Amino acid sequence: MPAEDIIVDSAFTLEQALKQRQELPVPEEILERQRIVEVLYYSFDDKLHKGQIVVDTSLAVDVKGAFDLIKRIKFPVYSVIPIVDKLFLYDDEKSMSLNNSSGFNYRMIAKTNKLSNHAFGRAIDINPAINPYIREDYRYPEGVEYDSNLPGAMTADGKVVKYFKMHGWAWGGDWTDTKDYMHFEKPI
Repeated sequence: MPAEDIIVDSAFTLEQALKQRQELPVPEEILERQRIVEVLYYSFDDKLHKGQIVVDTSLAVDVKGAFDLIKRIKFPVYSVIPIVDKLFLYDDEKSMSLNNSSGFNYRMIAKTNKLSNHAFGRAIDINPAINPYIREDYRYPEGVEYDSNLPGAMTADGKVVKYFKMHGWAWGGDWTDTKDYMHFEKPI
């Protein structure tokens, strides 16, 4: 049986993926901890894609394992491209609205002055345009309703959520006052 063709969505070097363009300068000690994890996944076109996600070095094995599972069960993921890409230029809202899954992004938690776990490479978002962030007065991506029956939706009984939890990650879908269905984090 011939090898399956792979569509390459991202092929950055680590240096390229960490090139600083964002508003907040990233402390060197945080940059030094980031790694690129190359992942394979089936996208919504039912074709095998290769992407990259930047995370803290201590989480690389967990993230690789999650995406190995995602590939094996053919859980659809739209794209996995570092947020430095010209499509996003560190614009988290643009990345989310384009349904891009990502990790490291030196930024604040939405509507706060507190650094996000993404700022340390200790959080990832998967299929954000399907798995929205919902708070009473705020929803992102704007206008997206959470529907657990959609392909690519994260659910409490889903294999992807169970994998992350089994490895000590928290899922934003379990939060009580806010729901962040796309979000997985493993703080220090």
